[in-house]
Amino acid sequence: MPKISVVTAVFNRQKTIAEAIESVAAQDHPDVEHIIQDGASGDGTLEVIRRTSGPGVVLESLPDTGIYDGINKGIARATGEIVGLMHSDDLFASPRVLSRVAEALRDPSVDGVYGDLDYVAADDTGRIIRKWRSGYYTPARLRRGWMPPHPTLYLRREIYERCGLYDTSYRIAADYDAILRYLLKGGIRLAYVPEVFVRMRVGGESNRSIRTIVRKSSEDYRAIRANGVGNIGCLVWKNLSKVRQFI
Repeated sequence: MPKISVVTAVFNRQKTIAEAIESVAAQDHPDVEHIIQDGASGDGTLEVIRRTSGPGVVLESLPDTGIYDGINKGIARATGEIVGLMHSDDLFASPRVLSRVAEALRDPSVDGVYGDLDYVAADDTGRIIRKWRSGYYTPARLRRGWMPPHPTLYLRREIYERCGLYDTSYRIAADYDAILRYLLKGGIRLAYVPEVFVRMRVGGESNRSIRTIVRKSSEDYRAIRANGVGNIGCLVWKNLSKVRQFI
């Protein structure tokens, strides 16, 4: 069975990090490495991590310049054949998620796998606010702003080595830029598993205020242009596609 590295970049998440750690530890896949990259938290997060962590957790605490810098540091430390993320506010939807990832990547022609995502209430992770059902990738959908839910995406480690890590000049949309780069310039092949992989608490950085929403749209458009996927129409479709997640 392939070794899977799950990377968590965290900074001052004392209230939620334990659930994220326990969610990874509950996975039934037999070989999981949980890389926790802490950005020098000062709110008690480190104490919670040390108290909650089992033998599969590998912790490092260093100052970073933001979440994508932390993720890059974590990926660089990963030793698994397959690498994905678990944000410090998120949870796996079931204990079998990583087993499904490993099953999909038994096909040597597949470079990565993704699933679906539920947005849940911050104070009640059993209450679903939005449903992100991503569906299968096509180039036409990419030009209409499609992307897989980033927290559900698992790639072979060699993809990061060949195509690069996250561009930290993006503060909010480096995940969108990376996905476009991997699909368009890297030519990777993704498998889709139509199951909910992750429960994400609402209230993330990209939707925290009007100012951050505007900045995210600006960064999204920059990524669209940089990767040659389209123009302003692609950005409009990307934002409009979120409406059906509430239905």
